[in-house]
Amino acid sequence: MELPGALPLGELAAAFATLPVFPLFDLAYYIVSVLYLKYEPGAVEMSRRSPFASWLCAMLHCFGSYILADLLLGESPLHYFSNHSSVVLATAVWYLIFFCPMNLFYKCVSFLPMKLVFVAMKEVVRVRKIAAGVHHAHHHGWFVMMATGWVKGSGVALMSNFEQLLRGVWRPETNEILHMSFPTKASLYGTLLFTLQQTHWLPIAEANLIFFFTMFMIVCKVFMTATHSHASPFAPIEDFICPVFFGSVASGHASHHHDHHGASHDVSHPPPPPAKSKEELNEGTRKRKAKKAE
Repeated sequence: MELPGALPLGELAAAFATLPVFPLFDLAYYIVSVLYLKYEPGAVEMSRRSPFASWLCAMLHCFGSYILADLLLGESPLHYFSNHSSVVLATAVWYLIFFCPMNLFYKCVSFLPMKLVFVAMKEVVRVRKIAAGVHHAHHHGWFVMMATGWVKGSGVALMSNFEQLLRGVWRPETNEILHMSFPTKASLYGTLLFTLQQTHWLPIAEANLIFFFTMFMIVCKVFMTATHSHASPFAPIEDFICPVFFGSVASGHASHHHDHHGASHDVSHPPPPPAKSKEELNEGTRKRKAKKAE
């Protein structure tokens, strides 16, 4: 018998896991997602110049995780758009945030205490999506389960470069795989936990795991949003583990150290002019001969 199941906390976790997310939690998810879109440089101008492109970007922010998961599982990427209630609700949120007179709706939902509530509610939806993605793909093996759960939790970030193209922006250096944000990393680690739970390697009930991981995500995201921090809570652990398993970055520091000294050496002793190429020498010879002939 599992310890959490013997406590009232187990009943609380079971009730929390069955709590419906539509419409209130989904509404909070759409509000925060479209808010992040409006924060993007040029997003407001694009909404005036091309409302349809702005709407498409908003739908990617709201439903990108479902689209990417359907693509991975060989299903239609438009499958989730058959859920008319969710699409209409997300469209209403997009319109109010971008086009409400005097920006009243935007000012209300971006007010920090209100925004923190919406951020906490969004994490409830995120963890549910991770758990649902892993459960949906549990017949396909570990890697498919992890891939599906991961994109369900962070599909919007993983599709960010495609969303940028819709806005007429191309910044490959912002690739989420190269520079993972906290939600992307947390979704990956959470997917691993839910995969271990589904394959019975982690002796905990799914409802308890949903509850505890949701609480962890809420605390982290609310704190990071309130303090405007981008520091990852996983950084201390990663800084300890990564050098052990993947090597240190001493070589990179050494290269930087070498370049630094090389730069200072160039300042004190200017480099000699580059040697002239054969073509430049021949051209100079021809000019001297022409001058002598004149």
